[in-house]
Amino acid sequence: MANIFPRWSNLLPLKIAVCAGSAAAGVALAFAYYATPKAQVVGYQPSQPIPFSHKIHVDQLGLDCRYCHSFVDVAGHSNVPTGNTCWNCHQHVQRESPKLAPLHKSMDPAFPGYDGKPIEWVRIHKSPDYVYFNHSAHVNRGISCQSCHGDVHKMEVVWQDQPHSMGWCLECHRAPEKHLRPLEEVYNFNYGDADVTKYSRDQSVKTTQDLGLKLKEQFQVKPKESCATCHH
Repeated sequence: MANIFPRWSNLLPLKIAVCAGSAAAGVALAFAYYATPKAQVVGYQPSQPIPFSHKIHVDQLGLDCRYCHSFVDVAGHSNVPTGNTCWNCHQHVQRESPKLAPLHKSMDPAFPGYDGKPIEWVRIHKSPDYVYFNHSAHVNRGISCQSCHGDVHKMEVVWQDQPHSMGWCLECHRAPEKHLRPLEEVYNFNYGDADVTKYSRDQSVKTTQDLGLKLKEQFQVKPKESCATCHH
């Protein structure tokens, strides 16, 4: 009896299995990369109601982070500034700038269209509700804003610089000496190896990481790595 199917069809199931396996592997790899915080949130740079430049305010004018983010070293979360904080300066400085119209609308009763409503800043950094993170616990033990938020002082428009994923946090908890610095330098965005000699006479301490090891011992920094650390 003649064969119903041609001989080449014997390999058809194998070819289908190889193609299906390759497609599944491609989907898995794509998901593994594009579903990570690094792909989803790093670089997120929304437009704000007022084009606030950190480069001008922090880098050029030398404004301390805590002037605007006044809760960062005393509370679990860091606040965005209220209209009053901005108005303290801008009722006198750059009053006529059209970029500040939303501020005038919020704060100046004499401004056309005044409504007194708070400025609705667009939130950039947000941890999931099931994650517990305390800002004050970190900055008060020598972790700088720079470690988590990047070179904010150079940003015309703030973007998310780091993924803030669980793996990323654990990297720091396992080697905190890479980020620890003297408390006086927490808000100094220009801190570097040249500053180390101010804090240690030990000739073997030459880099910020060398000093970080000393500070780790001095501050008794022993970050936890268990799930309960962040997931209460």
